[in-house]
Amino acid sequence: MAKRISEFQKKEIIQCFIQRNSIEEIAKRFKFAKLTISRNLKKSLGEDRYKEIIKEIKQGLDSDDLNFSNNKNTEESDFNSQSEENISLQSEFVEIKPMPDIFEESQKDISSIPIISMEFPKIVYLIISNKFELQPKFLKDYPEWQFLPSDDLERKTIEIFDNSKSAKLSCTKDQKVIKVPNTNVFRIVAPILIMRGISRIISQNSLIAL
Repeated sequence: MAKRISEFQKKEIIQCFIQRNSIEEIAKRFKFAKLTISRNLKKSLGEDRYKEIIKEIKQGLDSDDLNFSNNKNTEESDFNSQSEENISLQSEFVEIKPMPDIFEESQKDISSIPIISMEFPKIVYLIISNKFELQPKFLKDYPEWQFLPSDDLERKTIEIFDNSKSAKLSCTKDQKVIKVPNTNVFRIVAPILIMRGISRIISQNSLIAL
């Protein structure tokens, strides 16, 4: 069972976010998944306020990148006036490319888990229509997964919940919550789900690949 964010931690996380700390920075500081952080912030601040701060944080990062680029150009101009030996050292420095490595590290948090490797809770809850039909959604319909590549966002998915209360909060009047007492059923019906175009399951902070 994933650990819960305490009320005290929620207040600290909100304060950090309002001070324009990124989701990744907050996740590392409090040792929670980025999805957990973003989901709680959206619940606390509201979708509009959350998106507004995210936009400001991104604008701040873009500004930092521009300043870095300007400083780098100035440094390169200074280096060009130095000796051949220093120019050689400069070339070695410029060839270092840290950003792709950082990007690859961040992708570890968002890669999907093969269903064969997933450890499901013993009991989960699923939202279906009143006619007992699955109602898959696209990944792009989940704001917390918007950082995925565009191809992944077009995948159909179903969501499962570890408790009935969470499921009921996401349930509309035209839907109902059912209990799934044996989660092995998802491995059994995976081929059928794939035939229906459903290739992902969302479970708390995890994205499961069928």
